[in-house]
Formats: sequence, C-alpha cells, structure tokens
Amino acid sequence: MTDKKLIYLDNNATTKVDEKVLEVMLPYFSQYYGNPSSIYEFGGKNQRAIKEARETIKDFFGARSAKEIFFTASGSESANMAIRGILNADKSKNHLITTKVEHACVLNLYKQLEKEGYNVTYIGVNSDGELNTEELYAAVNEKTALVSCMYANNETGIIFPVEEIAQKVKSINKDTKVYVDAVQAAGKIKLDVQNTDIDMMGISGHKFHAPKGIGSLYVKSSVLLSPLVIGGHQENGKRAGTENVPFSKRIKR
Repeated sequence: MTDKKLIYLDNNATTKVDEKVLEVMLPYFSQYYGNPSSIYEFGGKNQRAIKEARETIKDFFGARSAKEIFFTASGSESANMAIRGILNADKSKNHLITTKVEHACVLNLYKQLEKEGYNVTYIGVNSDGELNTEELYAAVNEKTALVSCMYANNETGIIFPVEEIAQKVKSINKDTKVYVDAVQAAGKIKLDVQNTDIDMMGISGHKFHAPKGIGSLYVKSSVLLSPLVIGGHQENGKRAGTENVPFSKRIKR
C-alpha cells in the first residue's frame, strides 16, 4: 500500500502547532513543572514565564497594560467570560445586541440568555455577507448592556468594521460595552485595541499555530468584569485554576 500525503486546506478550522512554539513549550511539561502559584523558586520561575507571555500577548493585542490580558482555554471561554462577566457585574440593563452570523459560542450563548430573560436583538447581513450597521445602531438604547460582533466571519471571510461599530455605539450610549470575537482575525489582521472603543476582545491560539486549548481575553482596564470561574487568585482573580504554563508560553517565538 502506498502512503498518501495529507494536504490540509482548512486552516480556518485549526492549524498545525509551529515547531518553534512546541520547542518553547516542551520544558514546561517536564523540566519546569512547578506550580506557578507556589511561594518557592521552582514555582516562581513559572510565574515569571506566564508574566513574560502576558506581556507578549499584550503587545499582540496592542493593549496598554498586561493587566488587561487574561488567559482562557479557548475562544468560546473568552466569549462566555466576557459576555457573562459583564452581565453579572451589572444587572441593571437587560438588552443585548449581536449578529445573526456569529460563531456558535456567541450565538448560542445569546439564545440561552434569552431564556434567562434578556431581550436580544439579532442584526442581519446583506447578500454579500456585510453587516447592516445602520440596523445595529438603531437598535442601541438606554437599556443596551452589550453589543457582540465578530471581527472576521469564519465562513465568508467578511471583515466587520468593529472599530467603527464600537465608536458609534459609544456615541449613542457610552455605558454600552462592546465585545469583539477576533478568533478568525488574530494573526491575519493587526490588532490595536488601545486606540479603539472596544471594551473586550477574544482570541484562540489554535487558529494561528498554537496548540488547542488556549485562548486569551482582552478586557479594558476601566471595564468591571465578574469572574466566570470562582476559586483562587489566578488571572488577577478573574479566572481561578492552576495556570497552564506551557500553553501560556506557546506564543513566545
């Protein structure tokens, strides 16, 4: 039987782990396996490694501070942490806006939130997949807690004007928060959140040659976010659980 060589053409679904990424990760699986939350040096080395990785991701997002960067397990967790975190922190508003073409991690969450009593407006797209932004702006009101909008669509490749959307939304209601799912944009479009009105942005490492099971969430320092996972002090109290050191290091090349 002749061996067949696989030609993989679906890098929008996932990517192969880059050899340089794997090389950086490997020592933290075996040689440097200390708990980064421990008080002794064997764990302290790993805590410094996470700090270094957080600085790298800060620059990747174009954020002002590494304190605005949180590690998650996926783009789906980033979305849930952002959306539920905002709603749990302030229950005074019950109106939400998203698009009809969001990834399931956002769309299905909004459908669940409807069952929990939230009023959700779903914004459509035209025949070319472009978002009806005027419909979105018209939907924003004094009760709008959050607008969620993807950066790049995972099926059509259409780029949504997220910076413009965030700016316009804030001009209508300065208290409305804006979450951007940038999973398909990260690594393809330069991110620069600090020069925008975007409050939160999520990414997933496996879309650009990091392993599966690692994501990151940017949260502007002025945004109050309730933790999704309660427990220890990890991730500045926003996500409990022993840190995944090798996966956090994955982007350092």
